[in-house]
This record gives sequence, C-alpha cells and structure tokens, in this order.
Amino acid sequence: MSAITLHRIDTARNMRRFYALDIEADLFGGVLLMKAWGRIGARGRVIAEHYDDVELARAALQKQAARKRRRGYA
Repeated sequence: MSAITLHRIDTARNMRRFYALDIEADLFGGVLLMKAWGRIGARGRVIAEHYDDVELARAALQKQAARKRRRGYA
C-alpha cells in the first residue's frame, strides 16, 4: 500500500541505522502498520500495529515518520 524507508548515518559516531514503515492488509479485514528498525546490514526488529481503517494506519505512519525525521533520519 505505502512504504517509507529512512536512514540515519553518522560515521563519526559509527551510526548506520534504518527505520522502515509499511502498511499491509491482514487476513481478517484489518490493516497492519509494519515497523522495522535496526542497524543497516542487520536483520533488525519488526513490530506490527493493528488498525481497523487504512486512514488511521496512514495517519500513524505519517506521525511516526515525522517523529523519526525530527530525530535525524532522512
């Protein structure tokens, strides 16, 4: 449906991170906001948040992306 991948790289601090957000349909008619994060090159962690409506999931995706951009992800 929609996906955003953000990176934060700071070689002075040995920081190479990613944060990925994606909206997917689940098998029960709901919507999942999939969040994945970790060090670039590693598998990282994944969590899914359930929403009843696509618009609610999109709003949550935009809010989380804005929060990460304020922290230096681009």
